Amino acid sequence: MMHAYEETYLNDAMNNLGDMFDYALCNLGCDAEEFYSQFLVSGVAEKFGAGNPKYVAGLSGPELAMEVLHVTEGERPETMPSVAYERSPEYWSGWILAYYQWFSGHGFSYMRKRGVSFSKVRSLYPTLHEADVTKFVSVADRMIEENRREEPSRLQQMRKNSGLTQRELAERSGTSLRMVQLYEQRQQDIRRAEAQTLVSLSLVLGCDVVDLFE
Repeated sequence: MMHAYEETYLNDAMNNLGDMFDYALCNLGCDAEEFYSQFLVSGVAEKFGAGNPKYVAGLSGPELAMEVLHVTEGERPETMPSVAYERSPEYWSGWILAYYQWFSGHGFSYMRKRGVSFSKVRSLYPTLHEADVTKFVSVADRMIEENRREEPSRLQQMRKNSGLTQRELAERSGTSLRMVQLYEQRQQDIRRAEAQTLVSLSLVLGCDVVDLFE
């Protein structure tokens, strides 16, 4: 599996993201999901997720939070971080999010869109904070897969956007109705379809072949 960046930075990244959320939520009193949204739109999440050394290791957690708030609100908070004698649930949530993002290679925006929100992770603290990180990986993978299955496939989305029924798409592309149904339901991997089938579907839908892939 390809991880998001070199493992050399992982420990710093986990600690810093944990400290970022702990400082923002516990010291500054930020709303969890609102701050997470700011983290995403500020550009900090993208740079952090790509393993930019400045963001995963160069800045401390509070400095990351200050950067997020400076970009999104135009001000840097003056509140100093408090001395914590125990790791808070907020710290653990950021810490484990950093690990999962590194391990999976998913972007933070993708993770949130697929159900791995900060609030959801925080709710798992009582049962998972003492477990091995691989347990969280399994839980998060399952959440993302279940969430993905509830979304229409790209083929289904483009077919509906084109105003076609499954039967009409099948007839115009020369593909069997059953195969169209299986591709849309993800019971057959469309990436493994024959090249001519992919070309025919893309021509009917007016898209590139790669646009059909999940």
